[in-house]
Amino acid sequence: MAASQSPKAASLSVPNPVPLELIDDESRLIDAALAGEPDAFGQIVEQHQDRLYSSLLRLTDSPEDAQDIAQEAFVQAFLKLSTFQRNAAFFTWLYRIAFNLAVSSRRKKRPKTSLEAVREAGGLEPTATCHAPDGRTLTAERVTLVQNCLAELADEHRSVMVLREIEGFDYEQIAEVLTIPVGTVRSRLFRARAALKEKLQTALGEQWLEFVDETD
Repeated sequence: MAASQSPKAASLSVPNPVPLELIDDESRLIDAALAGEPDAFGQIVEQHQDRLYSSLLRLTDSPEDAQDIAQEAFVQAFLKLSTFQRNAAFFTWLYRIAFNLAVSSRRKKRPKTSLEAVREAGGLEPTATCHAPDGRTLTAERVTLVQNCLAELADEHRSVMVLREIEGFDYEQIAEVLTIPVGTVRSRLFRARAALKEKLQTALGEQWLEFVDETD
């Protein structure tokens, strides 16, 4: 006989739906961890570490930073576990901790070389070749370009772009992670998309229309 779905589980909403049995198990693991069971939180880490690392890698563009921030996020989540209200998905709460750590770490680092400087040095200009690159090469180059442009956005713009366009969070989840109103999420996302478009146009120059055709 199928298990009935509790109101608490039914209210959970995550970017990639988690099976109900995993949510129930996770809730029991949280209870066990709070009760002092030594292995319980380790199982929670195993459930989320790959996804969290992947998300942070997109945000930081650094495997080392992503690993360090993920570890620190789990440490803080363990220390703050008693404050988790369970009115949202655990990963959303964990991601908020990790995201704040990532933003703080990013602000402490020296700014990267601007795309404009790279372009002026010839780094983004097409090079002469006897054969046109295949579709996979072009796609990889475009992905790298978008990632580089994304990295140049202001923190508040990059944040909403990563959460919305890469992680697939809805507006309410983004508002929860960033602790801002939903209306602010919408306005920041609008400005972030406009800023990203402007950077891509600057980087690509006359190749912009070709890029748009490829992404349609």
